[in-house]
Amino acid sequence: MLVAADVELEQLRMQVARLRRMAFGRSSERLTREADQLELGLEEAEAEAAATVAPVVARARDVARSYRQPLPDHLPREDVLHEPSCVCPDCGGAMRRMGEDVTEQLDYVPASFRVVRHVRPRLSCRSCERIVQAPLPSMPIERGRPGAGLLAHVLVSKYADHLPLYRQSGIYARHGVELARSTLADWVGRSASLLDPLVDALERHVMGGSTLHADDTPVPVLAPGAGRTRTGRLWTYVRDERGHGSGAPPAVLFRYAPDRKGERPAAHLARFRGDLHADGYAGFDRLYGERVAEVACWAHVRRKFFDVHAAIGSATAREALDHIAGLYAIEQDVRGRPPDERRCERQARAGPLLAAFRKWLDATAPKLARRSDLAVAIRYALTRWSALSRYVEDGRLEIDNNAAERSLRGIAVGRKNWLFAGSDQGGHRAATIYSLIETAKLNGVDPEAWLTDTIARIADYPARQIDDLLPWNHCPA
Repeated sequence: MLVAADVELEQLRMQVARLRRMAFGRSSERLTREADQLELGLEEAEAEAAATVAPVVARARDVARSYRQPLPDHLPREDVLHEPSCVCPDCGGAMRRMGEDVTEQLDYVPASFRVVRHVRPRLSCRSCERIVQAPLPSMPIERGRPGAGLLAHVLVSKYADHLPLYRQSGIYARHGVELARSTLADWVGRSASLLDPLVDALERHVMGGSTLHADDTPVPVLAPGAGRTRTGRLWTYVRDERGHGSGAPPAVLFRYAPDRKGERPAAHLARFRGDLHADGYAGFDRLYGERVAEVACWAHVRRKFFDVHAAIGSATAREALDHIAGLYAIEQDVRGRPPDERRCERQARAGPLLAAFRKWLDATAPKLARRSDLAVAIRYALTRWSALSRYVEDGRLEIDNNAAERSLRGIAVGRKNWLFAGSDQGGHRAATIYSLIETAKLNGVDPEAWLTDTIARIADYPARQIDDLLPWNHCPA
């Protein structure tokens, strides 16, 4: 019985993983809903398995052999003392302390609201009757009631945890605090405006790098008066130089556009000079030249061969995947090393592999039907061969554009949240908040703690020193 249940759980896990991979690769609402249903089924099956397994009395040596991850040291501890009787239950004699056993249990205290009262006493001079009172500190929202912690929580819940505002409103109501969805939406808009100077500083940092990763994803936006959605685009630009050991902080900048015209990335990248990692989108072509150099993505090449192999089990596609796997194995060895070392290692090891793969592609292409998926995959690689090979000659470059694709995963998960604004302005607001939250996550900074501190300080912060508030400069209390 238990063996059959384990097999069923493993099958469910495999199906969920397969559907999630397909949903991230090619957007499909049907696949996402099916994966959600399987997730629910998996949760129920796992809960049922845990409930039906009979407790087993473990032997002492088995307990000693097992290992449990310790609970984090930074969490506060609360001691509950279980004091036995000080009188011996057998003879009635006095007991003496000889040690103690401590068993730690992880618990959760639900988030709570509080009211902060700013009390400002008024003082008058006994001699001249002058009245003095301390000024009211700047509020995140002028004449508004939310504190910085509440605003940060609303933003992170929506854009990092993918919790729409109407659901947040219901959660807060359970705590006895009535906050309408329209009120929360107003706070989101005002917070985005408050944080705009910080996004400008973030843009200067991202565009100031010599290498950049770019990509885009569709987002549904309500068409005013039409009662339906149209498709906007959210563009991502990632500066991440950790691969070649640079100390420059990683950062991501999102920009919204109502369409996918080539003029959009051209405007976004007007200040950029350097190497651009991107896919084969034709809109980037106008950028390539003396100012911007193209670096193509081997992950896109691999994906085309992988789709063919997964669909029909093609031995030819499998052979192409083996060639590409050899290139990626080298990247694992050189990640984090200085650019010169990466360049030398790649030239010595990846250079011959690339030459062999190019020879294989040239020999295989004429044998295939021109319209076959495998022929399309080969032509995709051959037409971009120069841009695909550039990373071997420059240790600052990466083999693929996965840094940009990773930055879009959170948006893919929370895509339904994009029906919140009903206008392009909502898309611009979301780009602002996504930029800040994803940059904080890239730097290992808790986005809610950082936003709480930043929102509380930014209104009075000197404009010339705004860079001090960027996530990598955050010093948690």
